This record gives sequence, structure tokens and C-alpha cells, in this order.
Amino acid sequence: MRAMTRLFHAIALAGSTALLAAPVAAQDRLSVVATTGMIADTARAIGGDLVELRALMGPGVDPHAFRQTRSDIVTMARADLVLWNGLFLEAQMEDFLLELGENSHVVAVAESLPQDRLLAHEDYEGRFDPHVWMDPTLWSEVSLTIRDALIEAHPEGADTFTANTDAFLSQLEELESYSRDVLSSVPESARVLLTAHDAFGYFGAAYGFEVVGIQGLSTASEAGLNRISDMVDMLVTREIGAVFVETSVSDRNIRALIEGAAAQGHIVAIGGELFSDAMGEPGSYEGTYIGMIDHNATTIARALGGTAPARGLNGMLAE
Repeated sequence: MRAMTRLFHAIALAGSTALLAAPVAAQDRLSVVATTGMIADTARAIGGDLVELRALMGPGVDPHAFRQTRSDIVTMARADLVLWNGLFLEAQMEDFLLELGENSHVVAVAESLPQDRLLAHEDYEGRFDPHVWMDPTLWSEVSLTIRDALIEAHPEGADTFTANTDAFLSQLEELESYSRDVLSSVPESARVLLTAHDAFGYFGAAYGFEVVGIQGLSTASEAGLNRISDMVDMLVTREIGAVFVETSVSDRNIRALIEGAAAQGHIVAIGGELFSDAMGEPGSYEGTYIGMIDHNATTIARALGGTAPARGLNGMLAE
């Protein structure tokens, strides 16, 4: 694996040689590459006009399985700053990113969180659940790490980055307050969130929901027939009426649960589609970090018997 990573790194360096050989105009903006949309959107909000930002993973992309292409390698090698989640989220990229970080400015933003704030990873001993963006309070702390990384890479922009961060943190406070209000309206007996994979652990810890994923924390974890059967029995026994699909994970297992419950005379509905490991389409409200979490909180609350406005926090702010 290390040998292959070195080969990719060599390709990246070779690909940039031609550009370095010819004179180019000075770049006014900091070139930043982020792995996930959540990191990219946050860095864009903080960086503002001083940053030219590219996200490697778009809507519907599973970061657990994502592998960098040759063009991705070249892009990261040329960037002034590379931001990745870490905590083994980008499992297939980790060796490359660690090696790139030996000679470039590369920051694993979620790994700045204290370990006592992290949840254990059930699939990999000694690792932690990487889905920290599901809790806006934790993401506020990650945002500070992103701010500091931008300042280190471009000290001249410190005042702008700091002011933009303060504004973004205020938005996160509004988001967290809204999420807490609407999710607390869900009856306690109905606070069971069943999804395709276990990406909502931090959400559950923050808002008092029992979280059940058919697959483990990584989408690479397989759900066997016994697991599906046990979960069907749980749906029927506990009279759970809604389950949720995810935009970045196949709904095959969710459909199997619904069919299994129906065979036992229990009707289960799809409560909605949630954004877990990827955001919505670029240019859409759900294509922002604020929008994806707002959408999730609103969808979950309404599907499980709580009270939430049809247009969520976005609708409230627009009024």
C-alpha cells in the first residue's frame, strides 16, 4: 500500500512539473481541497473570498469507500491546504493523506477533538466514530480547527477568517437550538432512529435518540441475514413505525426490513431520506452543512410524531 501511495505521489509531482516550469500569475486566493462536502462548505464559509475551494466528494458519495483518482492526487499535491476528516472516515485514502502530510499542509480536522468527546468505533478497536458533523456543537469545535488551519496557511487573512468564523458559529448555535426544540417534541417512546448504517451516533447522544444502524459505522460492514431478521423482530415487537434511508447508502437493506415486518403484519413506513455521509446537490439548501442538518432534524421530528415546520429552520428564518 505504501509503495502504491508513493507511486501516486510521484504521478502528482510529475503532473505539476509542467506548470512549475512555466511562469504563472500570482494566485490571490488560497487553494484549498477538502475531502467531504461538510468540510468544504465550512471552509468556504470561513474562507470567504480569500479561498478557492474544491470538494473531492460530491452528493451521494460514500467517503468510507472513496478512492482518490490520479486527477485528485494532482489536485491535492498542488493545493496550499488539504482538509480531511480523519478518524478513519476516508479509510481508502488514509495512507495517501498521511504521506502527503509529510511534505504538505494537510489537516485531519476531526482529530483535533478531545478523545473524551468521541464515541468508540464498534468495527475497529482503538478507533473512534468519525461522524462528528452530526452534532452541531462538536462541529463548532471542528470549525475552529478549520479556521486555524486557514490562518496558518494564509496569515494575512486572519482577521477575515476570524470574523467569518464568528458569524458561522452564530448560525450553528441557531441550528443547534432549532434541532433541540423540534427533536424534543418527539415522544420519548418514539425516539428510535433506524437507518441504513450507524452514522447518527453523535446525533443520538446529543438529542436523546436510540440509534440503530443495519450496517456498522462503516458502509463496508455487511449486514447478514441474522442481523436483518433480528431487526425485523425489533420493529414488530417495539411497534416502530418509521425507518429512514440515506442519500449515500443503498436502500436495499431498509426495503428488506420493511418487507420482513409486513410479512409479520406490521406496517413500517419510510420516514424520509436523510443526509449522512454526504450533503445535497450543489446550490441547494441541503447542499450546505446548515441545510443538511436542518433537513435531517426536521425530517426525523415530523416522521416520528414530533412537531416541526414543513420548511424547517430555513423556513423560519425566511419568515
